[in-house]
Formats: sequence, structure tokens, C-alpha cells
Amino acid sequence: MNVLRVTAAAFITAIQGIAAECTDGMCPFPSSAGYAVLSPVPGTAATPIKQGSRLKSLDGKTIALVGGSFMANVTHPELKRLILAEYPSVKVYLLSEIGAAGPYPRQGVVRREKDAFQARLKECNIDAVISGNGGCGLCTPKETGSCIAAEVLGIPSVMIAAPGFVKQAKNTAKAAGLEILRVAEYPGAFASHTREELLSNTRNILWPKIKEHLTNPLVEAEKDADSAFGKDGTPVVSGTYDEIQDIFRDSGWTDGLPVAPPTEEVVATFLKFSDLPPGTLLGAIPPAGRAATVRHVAVNGAMAGCPPEFMPILLAFAEAMKDGDFRRPLASTHAWTPYCWLNGPVARQLGFDCGQGEISEAKNVQLGRFINLAMLNLGGYRVKENRMGTFGYLMPWCLVEDEATTLKVGWKPYQMQRGYGIDDSTLTAASAISWGNNLVPATSDGERIKDIMAYDAVEKSQMAVASGMPCVYRAFFMTEGVARDLSRVYPSKSALEAALIETARLPLGMRAFANYWGNPGSAFDPSQYSLARHERRIASVEGASETSVPPWLSWTGKAAVETVPAMAEGKSAFLVTGDRSRNKELCVPGGGFATVKIVLPKAWDSLMKERGYAPLATFRLKTDMTPDTPPVARRRRPPQGGTGPFGDRRGKSRLPR
Repeated sequence: MNVLRVTAAAFITAIQGIAAECTDGMCPFPSSAGYAVLSPVPGTAATPIKQGSRLKSLDGKTIALVGGSFMANVTHPELKRLILAEYPSVKVYLLSEIGAAGPYPRQGVVRREKDAFQARLKECNIDAVISGNGGCGLCTPKETGSCIAAEVLGIPSVMIAAPGFVKQAKNTAKAAGLEILRVAEYPGAFASHTREELLSNTRNILWPKIKEHLTNPLVEAEKDADSAFGKDGTPVVSGTYDEIQDIFRDSGWTDGLPVAPPTEEVVATFLKFSDLPPGTLLGAIPPAGRAATVRHVAVNGAMAGCPPEFMPILLAFAEAMKDGDFRRPLASTHAWTPYCWLNGPVARQLGFDCGQGEISEAKNVQLGRFINLAMLNLGGYRVKENRMGTFGYLMPWCLVEDEATTLKVGWKPYQMQRGYGIDDSTLTAASAISWGNNLVPATSDGERIKDIMAYDAVEKSQMAVASGMPCVYRAFFMTEGVARDLSRVYPSKSALEAALIETARLPLGMRAFANYWGNPGSAFDPSQYSLARHERRIASVEGASETSVPPWLSWTGKAAVETVPAMAEGKSAFLVTGDRSRNKELCVPGGGFATVKIVLPKAWDSLMKERGYAPLATFRLKTDMTPDTPPVARRRRPPQGGTGPFGDRRGKSRLPR
């Protein structure tokens, strides 16, 4: 058989024809073809949105001009001026008057911000919506949400986005069921242009495109054939090993590295390790809203080279992918890399490593590879389309908490902090925005170690020089010796967190300077909004107060200084892990955490015995400590692009006056 090189869309057509002929495990290919493999990609779970007609003219219409990202304080007032100059009879509502929808919720999720926005659209008799500006991996879906919310009501819309984010905006809409999203493309990076360039491009490029998009009828050719959706559980193509690699790579189903062919026989071995039927829907997995099944998880596990007994862990990660705390930042240009850590006896039974070099050990690497493929195929994260890291991503990794050592120093393992028992096995999905920059305490004094950890936390914020969100999620990994020294002063991880929160504070002037000149969303105009004024706003919004000078600034000779917090309760995880013979601590800032219990099949013990493993019971630990009460769920706000005049915590416009 010749090497088959096809476009993904043509391949899906071929898949459907082949699948129709495959019955009882037989496929119409010669045995010399080598492999018949399964699709790793689910179909969409979204219900199609019926779009309304475009406008015949803008005369006399009412338009909502919304969105507050990436220099919208310059582009949007100019757009309003242009609209009214050409169409005096038009009424224009701005973001501050009508609000915005925010990221469009996946099916089955109620989001009051979206509902309130749609109610306002109806109340104000809005005829068209213009939203923007899409210039990063997080703000683009947020601003696209207003367009989707409008189109659901039959209201025409236009999204404004920078060149690298047009495809992300369209994919975001498609994941919600909107087949055609019209985007007015801005020629360049918003925040790198001068005010004059922004105004000129708004007049000469954006406004003509917006008029055209709102008034020209929709045509079938604007629909993009979804290039990655396959069928569930049927042999989709047959070929040699090399042919399979070519097809999967050309179809966008791999991360560029070779995969193990996911044949029916191999996938069947994975399915033995779950009591769920293969076709069981796991729910729509964002951002593509794909209807993933147990079988899809097994196919991706097989492709990653995982052993079949990983299946309960793979299912746990697939479940964690739906959690907003974990997934929310993963499309960002700041390149959060997903990773996970394991707790409980299953990790020890399977041979995952928690010592020196752990993320590079075989079992840990295999699970990391699955995470990479799951992001691609189950979630639909595709580089340059909706996974927008400016410089790209590291390969995901897996760590394991050394629970025996954690108990030895008198602390609770992480799963017990989350309300699970010591014998429960869990997976916690997280994301990192830095890796490998170790702290090496040169002291055994626990308080001094706490001080230098606080300094490390302040230095390692979500974005460079603490220019973004003030208090971010961080994971702290520490080796046995460091944990032992800390535990002599702080009897629990919670006590350590409280001490770090008190110490990890940033002088107000440093924080204001970083956020003013390094604002991740937009640039400030010093002639309209000064650094001194921004410092006053930071003090008000972020709760500045006079505190003792942070220990690492004691050389200044000051007794007190005005500071803002860099840490907040419940945003830190502490794990004892890594090389026991080294004194290391690693602070990893990133996104939130999602902890999922690993559910084992009823026949786990017998299945594992067949695979040559010792019984699970031999890997259990004993402790007199009881689990903590699980944290109370609270409503999450979408992340903003840092404190600035372009978005406050209520999602409303904050334009400088």
C-alpha cells in the first residue's frame, strides 16, 4: 500500500466510508497492510446555532460596541465616532452601558454574565454586536463570547482580532455551535502600535471590514469543514507503521512525535481496566466541546505508549480537563504547560517515581505524553489555533507526592487536604508557567526558609516582574530535608501557607511600576493616565497597607513600607517530593488545581495480578490523621489581564478619564 497523504477533511470522508464496511472486527484491507487503527478524536457535542440574516443597512440601527481588551480604549471610541459620522441615525451602546457576555459557557453550564448580557441585548433592541479586541489566548475567547451570545439570539455580530488570533476566535465560536464567525482582522499587535497607528488602522481597515461583515449575506463557503472529528470506535484506516504515522501527523492528531498504532486489540486491553462501557460519554471537553468517550481516552492512552493499567488515571485526567480552575489559562499566549501529580497507593503500585529526576522517569513520562495527546485530541487544543503560547510549550509532566515522607514530617499528603482518605488515590491537574528554577536554602532554620520561599514566590508571579494578576496559584515542591526543617516551625502545610501569605508582599511602588509598564493587556498613555495615578488605583483595588519591610529588603533601613499581597489563602499546594539527598524547593506559578479521585474497576486486583503487580494493599500507608474538610466551592470569575484601566473584577470597562 502506498503511503497515504491526505488532508484531514478528505481523510474523515474516507474514514466514514471505511467504517461503514467494517463489521465484526473485519476490515476490507489486505493483511499485508499492517494496522487498522481507531480514531483518537471525538465529534462535537455542540448543538448548531441557527444564525440570523445580516443587516441590509446600518441606517437607524442600534449597535452594541463591547469588549475591553487590547487597546479598546482607543479603537472603540473611534469606531463609535466613525459609525455616527456615517450613520447619524444609529444608536451605539458601549461596554459600560450594556456589559459583555464573557467566555461562552459550555453546554449544561449556567453563566449569569452571559444571561444578563443577552437580556440587555433584548431590552435595548440591539440590531448588531461588535466585540473586541482579541489579542491574547484568554481575551479572545472572552470577547468572542459576546458574539456567540448575540448570534444565539439571531443578532449579527463581528469580532475584532489581531492576525494570530483570528483562527482562535473562529474555533471558539465553532466549539459553541456557531459555524460562521465573521472577524475584522486588525493588522498587527494592538499594544505595540502608537495611538496614531491604532486610530489610522481603525478608520482604514477595521471600519470598512465591520460594515461589510454586518451587511453582506452569509454564504455556505464561509463554513470551515471540521478537520479533526472522527468516528467513535471503528477502524478508520489501515496501513503500515510508517503510513499510520504520516496520516496521523498530517491529520493533526499527534504532537509531532511517533505514536503507537491504536489498534482495536490494543485499545481493548485498556478498556478492561474500566467498568464503564466503551461508549460512555464523559461530557463535553473544552475548549472544542468534544463528546469524548471512554474509548477515546483508551485510544489516546494507547497512542502515548501508556500501559493499559494506566486507564483509571487517564480517565481521571480526562475528567479534570473539564474543570475551569485547571483549564482556564491553557490557551494563553503566556504558555501555561499542563502537568499533574499523583497521590495514593495506585501510583506506588504502578511504579510512578517520586524521587530524583522523577518527571524524566519512564512511567511519569508516559503519563505526560498522554496529557499532550489528550490536550490535542480530547480537548481540541491546537497550536496556532487556540493554544496560543508565544514561544510554545514544554512537554507535560507528572510528579508524585512522597507521602511516606510527608507523614514522617507530620504533614498531611495533598489528597487528605482535599478531603480524601490516605488510601484514596487521586490525580491533581495543574499548569505551570515556569519550571526548574530551584531554590537551595542555605540554612536549617525553618523561619528563614519560609522567608526565602516568600521572596521566591514574589519573584515568580504569573507573569514576569509581577506585572499580571497580583495573587496567583503556585505549587511548592520541596525535598525531605527542607520539609523537615519547615515542619519544626510550621506543624501543618496550612500553617506554612499562612506564614507565607503574611510575608510574601510586594512594595506598592514595585507592583505599580510592573503593572503600568508591563501590563499584559494594553499599554497606558502617560499623557492621559500617569504612573502616580495608577499607583493610587493599585493601592485601592489590591488592598495596599503599611506593613513591616519584607525580610529581603531589610537592607533599605526602613521599618515599614506600603505593600500589596502576592499570595492568597487556598491558592497554594505544597508537596514533599524529589531527591531526598538534596535541599531543594521549587515554586511553580501557574493556573488553578483540579483534584479527581482515581476510580478503580472491581476486578482491579485480579487484573493487576495478571500483569505481575503486587496487591494494592501492600502499598497502603497508615496514619492517625483525618482528612480535612473539602474546600467550599465558590463561584469563579474569569481571569482578567491584570490590574489596569481596561478591565476590573466586574468585567466592566475602566477607561482613564
